[in-house]
Amino acid sequence: MRVGVISDTHGLLRPEAVAALQGVDHILHAGDIGDPDILDRLAAIAPLTAIRGNIDIADRCAELPATEAVELAGHLLYLVHSIADLDVHPSAAGLSAVIYGHSHQAVNETRDGVLYLNPGSAGPRRFSLPITLAYLHLETGEVRAEIVPLHIVRTK
Repeated sequence: MRVGVISDTHGLLRPEAVAALQGVDHILHAGDIGDPDILDRLAAIAPLTAIRGNIDIADRCAELPATEAVELAGHLLYLVHSIADLDVHPSAAGLSAVIYGHSHQAVNETRDGVLYLNPGSAGPRRFSLPITLAYLHLETGEVRAEIVPLHIVRTK
């Protein structure tokens, strides 16, 4: 199973992100959506699980949960916007992965047998950080992720 992971869109769903998410089996949005229309556009691509981030204070985005556990392909995944707000012990809870955002910095690392994945930011560029999302590959007994840089086409 291939899952698209996106975060920190801040009201901007880039066409490059939409293109990169085509064909995924599920999409996870780790918060700071910024525009409820993004939820509809992502859900039109694949089933969507989304949480709210610190900027999601109005409309449907504010009604999203702060955290969410979802089971996909036999793997328990936990979404939290800021890793500082992680309120469970991942390995004790039997999590395969913790998905988070907030920092706009991509992270793909395993600690104590749990994958920690921040897809980076797919929204407006912040500082000089790259614009990215991620794919999560879920197989029997294996979880792996890849960070996907979005090649932004600039128009004049």
